[in-house]
Amino acid sequence: MSTEQLCRLDLQCTRRAVLGGAAGLVAFATSRTVLAQATYPNKPIRLVVGFAAGGPSDIIGRVVGAKIGDILGQQVYVENRAGASGNIATETVARSDPDGYTLLLAPLSCAVNESLFKNFRIKFSESFAPIAPIAETAVVLVVHPSLNVSSVQQLVTLAKSKPGEVFYATAGKGTATHLAAELFDTSAGIKMTPVHYKGGGETIKDLRSGEVKVMFSTIPPVLGFVRDGSLRGLATSGPKRDRTLPELPTIAESGVPGYDVRLWFGLAAPAGTPPAIVSKLSAATKQALENDELKKALDAQGYEPLFGTAEEFGAFYRREAEKWAKVIETVGSIGE
Repeated sequence: MSTEQLCRLDLQCTRRAVLGGAAGLVAFATSRTVLAQATYPNKPIRLVVGFAAGGPSDIIGRVVGAKIGDILGQQVYVENRAGASGNIATETVARSDPDGYTLLLAPLSCAVNESLFKNFRIKFSESFAPIAPIAETAVVLVVHPSLNVSSVQQLVTLAKSKPGEVFYATAGKGTATHLAAELFDTSAGIKMTPVHYKGGGETIKDLRSGEVKVMFSTIPPVLGFVRDGSLRGLATSGPKRDRTLPELPTIAESGVPGYDVRLWFGLAAPAGTPPAIVSKLSAATKQALENDELKKALDAQGYEPLFGTAEEFGAFYRREAEKWAKVIETVGSIGE
């Protein structure tokens, strides 16, 4: 149905609403909804990011949003709502109108926070309509050379011989670098001790000096140090070898079967967003991720495109939420 035909239908229903009472009002409201979906988007779209400007979340939100905006013919602008490990942004979008004009950049932390923060009542499955996955990256398990281990199995053997005496750095309680290590502990049957920092900068500094010996790190900050030998990479965390460090095995192939940790982002809209709008956004996201320029921008942040439908992203999100809920239950409350 063309826009002209929809406008004609809208006019007809307006007349019926005046002449036909309640039945006419229902037809009028329906025509308005159909017209809004058919002309979507006809104004800028807000993409809410739960972290401060300048970080990976913000940069990825901006480059992906800009490309989606080009495809849809409307600006997609980023609004940073930092705080509470991303929960402020999650709540902002969950309570927005489900009209397709407010979206959430949904990261891994969104799935983690459902179990990590017991008093946070918003659940993704109830409050959001999944749109599409966007990007993913592995983390790398690195050690200081003075630890004298050169493989995952050697680290496991050392940790088993000295329970609680192997210390690892994290960027803070409940962060991806912390949870990756906690999952490693439970999967390998060991117990290492976390040393929590406020952010990633100090962790790399102390890791390079040997103050702490072990860390699960995002790849870009440690890549140069792994390559020059000042830090030793043992393995990466994804289901396949990372394209940036293909010489390193995965943790799963190193004797910890089933281990799979990826940092990822997706797009979501408030629950109740019309399926036609979700479908349009999902198709635009897929088209954007196929763009070579966008692939280069993601690669610069250490990420690669993650393709999938709205349904596939919803299923992926549920699996991730269930996985991290089990980890958090095993190690106890680590967020609040």
